[in-house]
Amino acid sequence: MMRVRNRRGHIQVLADVAGRGQPRGWLLAVGLWLLAALAAGPALAQQKAAADDKPAKPAKGKAKTADTDSGNFVLVDRVVAVVNDTIILESELDARMLPLMPGLQNIEDPRERARRQRKLREQMLDDLVSEELTIQAAREAKLAVESREVQAALDEVKRQNNLDDDGLASALAQQGYTVQSYRQEVERRLLHLRAVNMLVRPRVTVTDEDVRARYDAMSRRSAAVSKVRLQHILIALPESRTSQQVASGKARAAEIIEQVKAGADFGELAQRYSDDTATKASGGDLGWIERGSIATEWEVIVFSMDEGEVRGPISGPRGLHVFYVSELARTDLAPFDELREQLRGELYRDQLDKETVAWIDDLRKQAYIDRKL
Repeated sequence: MMRVRNRRGHIQVLADVAGRGQPRGWLLAVGLWLLAALAAGPALAQQKAAADDKPAKPAKGKAKTADTDSGNFVLVDRVVAVVNDTIILESELDARMLPLMPGLQNIEDPRERARRQRKLREQMLDDLVSEELTIQAAREAKLAVESREVQAALDEVKRQNNLDDDGLASALAQQGYTVQSYRQEVERRLLHLRAVNMLVRPRVTVTDEDVRARYDAMSRRSAAVSKVRLQHILIALPESRTSQQVASGKARAAEIIEQVKAGADFGELAQRYSDDTATKASGGDLGWIERGSIATEWEVIVFSMDEGEVRGPISGPRGLHVFYVSELARTDLAPFDELREQLRGELYRDQLDKETVAWIDDLRKQAYIDRKL
């Protein structure tokens, strides 16, 4: 049997994992992270029970322990990654995957389901490696979480789920956790957050100029037209049209445009001249058109038009179109003073995310990482 350092920082015999009988995944962060796993508990517990009923088959690369009565070996667990002097076990990865399994089971194609599951396992293992590197960096920096902070997080879970101590223990048992093992996972999560707060946050700076630049960019976007109320007149042409037919259609379109510019009502002209039977009676009304809902070449034209503007002829599969914009809609934007602190917070979170990714990348470059999936 091999002695290694597990993710909680203790030296243990690898075969003891089977004796504990508890998957050691990271269930929850504070808040919604904590609530989601409890909500999924019964279904996940049934999946785990079904999996436990199947006899384990020894496999290459998996840890085994001797059965002293029969002399055979029994599968215990498998190391899926080594991060410096710490191992990540397959049971931890399986615990992280459990909430995703119902969604995977909904994929009917077995090959696609297997492909998605492999990809998710790789992503989850990558997350576990990143988390372990963060925890190691926190401990190296002498950061710690007090027991009262862990208890406060547990009390919040109980409060939001309307649970007492027995109810929490029962809900956690459905996930394969004891209260003690769950406390350890909450402590790790809080330590992870503290590491980011103490080691990464000082790198982030948001200036007043940054906030103003974000607002100005939003202002430019909001000033752009988000949707238009559009009317049209169709001058129908055959699919195999001649140059003479096209010329004749363009002449008709030009006459219509001149009448609109002279003050004629576009809707009345559409009722009189349009060949589109679906919209003719309503004055050629196509309703509100949003960006991305019409052909790109038409969108470029329509969304550059002003309210009350007529434009054409514009070629289409059914013939020539004359477009008229009766209304424009733009996104409203609150004044800068009202949005200042909201934008500052958004910028801060964006930069913190980027700095955290860069920090973890640096930790990876300096670490010994051996992935075994």
